[in-house]
Amino acid sequence: MPPSRNRDQKSPAPVGPAGVAEGFLGQTDSRAQTGRYLTTAQGVRIPDTDHSLKAGSRGPTLMEDFHLREKITHFDHERIPERVVHARGAAAHGTFEAYGNAAGVTKADFLGKKGKQTEVFCRFSTVLGSRGSADTVRDTRGFAVKFYTDEGNFDLVGNNMPVFFIQDGIKFPDIIHAGKPHPDREIPQAQSAHDTFWDFVSLHTEATHHVFWNMSDRGIPRSFRTMEGFGVHTFRLVNAKGETSLVKFHWKPIAGVHSLVWEEAQITAGVDPDFHRRDMADGIEAGAPLEYELGIQVMPDDGTDSFQGIDLLDPTKIVPEELVPVQLIGKLTLDRNPTNFFAETEQVAFHTGNLVPGIEVTNDPLMQARLFSYLDTQLTRLGGPNFTQLPINRPHCPVNDMLRDGMHQTAVHTGQAPYRPNSIDGGEPLVADADEGGYVPTPRAVDGPVERAQPASFDDHFSQAAMFYRSLTRIEQDHLADAFTFELGKCYEQAIKERELQVLANVDTELCQKVAAGLGLPAPKGNPPKDVLISPALSQIVTEPGPVAGRKVAVIADANSDLAAITTLAKSLDKLGVQALVVAPHGGTLKSGRRSVVVERTFATARSIEFDAAVVAAGTAPTNDIRAIVLLQELLRHCKALGAWGDGVAQLDAAGIDRALPGVLLASEADKAFTAELVAALGLHRVWERADIVTASAIPPSKTALPPSVSGKRSLAKKATRRARAK
Repeated sequence: MPPSRNRDQKSPAPVGPAGVAEGFLGQTDSRAQTGRYLTTAQGVRIPDTDHSLKAGSRGPTLMEDFHLREKITHFDHERIPERVVHARGAAAHGTFEAYGNAAGVTKADFLGKKGKQTEVFCRFSTVLGSRGSADTVRDTRGFAVKFYTDEGNFDLVGNNMPVFFIQDGIKFPDIIHAGKPHPDREIPQAQSAHDTFWDFVSLHTEATHHVFWNMSDRGIPRSFRTMEGFGVHTFRLVNAKGETSLVKFHWKPIAGVHSLVWEEAQITAGVDPDFHRRDMADGIEAGAPLEYELGIQVMPDDGTDSFQGIDLLDPTKIVPEELVPVQLIGKLTLDRNPTNFFAETEQVAFHTGNLVPGIEVTNDPLMQARLFSYLDTQLTRLGGPNFTQLPINRPHCPVNDMLRDGMHQTAVHTGQAPYRPNSIDGGEPLVADADEGGYVPTPRAVDGPVERAQPASFDDHFSQAAMFYRSLTRIEQDHLADAFTFELGKCYEQAIKERELQVLANVDTELCQKVAAGLGLPAPKGNPPKDVLISPALSQIVTEPGPVAGRKVAVIADANSDLAAITTLAKSLDKLGVQALVVAPHGGTLKSGRRSVVVERTFATARSIEFDAAVVAAGTAPTNDIRAIVLLQELLRHCKALGAWGDGVAQLDAAGIDRALPGVLLASEADKAFTAELVAALGLHRVWERADIVTASAIPPSKTALPPSVSGKRSLAKKATRRARAK
């Protein structure tokens, strides 16, 4: 008779790093330290942490000061290597709830069981920049979701763009080396507008489709809550009958898909480099969670790995939604901020190979390389093979893996036989077949000659880039052309510019001519695709108002403003998840009789990039303060809604804003009709009808006289100039 079973391993017991049980002294988080008194890492209480132990107050510091040595030593080792890519990131906790309509294509319980809720951790990131770079640079964004399912962790490690620069993972170090700062000067940071990047993508034309997405407005999203996510690769799903389908994953934001404009992105990078992470954290804290629906495109798994001429193993290609509609199968809600950035956001380890029964990989050569890379990179970054035991990475199900020892081992294993089969520990752990929840890959034949080659179906590098460009609205096409002109204009090597123009000529003649004109170069002739599918799903611009939760409206006011109306407007907007922030000449509180409103921003601290619209309250005295004028004019040329009620319109006049321009909302009072008009404008995101009238390169001048102090300074400057010329 075999001996009774000894438990092999389970998740570490719920005690804090200080070694005390959950609930000790009122502790509510078992992962946190506790206690009222400062101690060393060994638990010894410390009477003084401001002065080193010395021989006399002016004498030498003594080496016996164990607290000094421990404190400095730990500080010297606080940093771990940042991620080679996706270093700049922010994250949130949440839940995923299945709609129940995916059971026909996958046996993965968390996707197929209606109402099933699964805890998740989602990290958004930029690709090229280091940890200290800005949020709003032009770049692809990472969109990685860790599902803590009952069957183990599943990681959907995607991006906000459905394609990638390369078709084979062996080129990944090359594209990243090309995109990263130049090795001699370590510049530019978090940018693709430099020679090495454009040298690479102009020579490796498989990158063209992804480059077009990057140069579009998708490269500068307005918020994490307003950007799509994609699994990029084609996955194989398996249902309970063993039937397989090929699928592509999509995240559809409930708030709609919206972006910044280029000048706005540049301003934001300087004014608030933490713009995206702040927007997410503040929104969650204010009760406006980030919400997305998970969708799948389902294609037959007929052995060809293709669909209507599209190679499903090519990560530079998409399947247009008009050919295969996206079926929504669940909802993701991110509603809890991390407790500690380092412990959670920085130490989370995603891996494309973290799969659960019902989800399998395909032969996409980029995907295959990622299966190795994501596991390998954690060994250095997180200090060894036991990174799965970090709280943020632990599965929320029993673990019994027979893996032992290694750096940073926190589990206290029991039993004597971490191998199988064995006759010592009761023959356990057991293995599980498919009926018992085991991960059993679908059998499939694999054969072919050993060679370094790719299929001919990978050779079309331009037709889908042309489809993307021609599916955009004219405004979006103009933005894309401007982005190409800017980026190539930052290159110094003439040959690189000319080579990329040739690439553009093979995508779209008109686009090539626009960019060439901006660069002052002749437009080469190309061979662009003639007949391509137009996919409206690729355009971001909407014609009907969408959700407004998470938006912010500046309410410009002063002590004489209509505070009652401001309060009413703020309450109405708050019910819709919109924050109304009072912007005034000074901080503190604005008071009028019994009424008062808190000033959240001043002219010194506010900038247009923070707001989706601005209104001026009645009673607000018009000002020539250049900060107020810049605020309104930036909102104007960034095509955001502006408004005023009552005599607040005088401030719009002072900023040189034409009352008749599209998106300028005027009313006698801030009534329900005015609020509804403002909300509708927020739901459209931008007033694109204004784009041709007011652009970032044609700033409307203020029509008001300059304040005396400024006028006097200008007069002095003119006199000084005349004196200098006379000399």
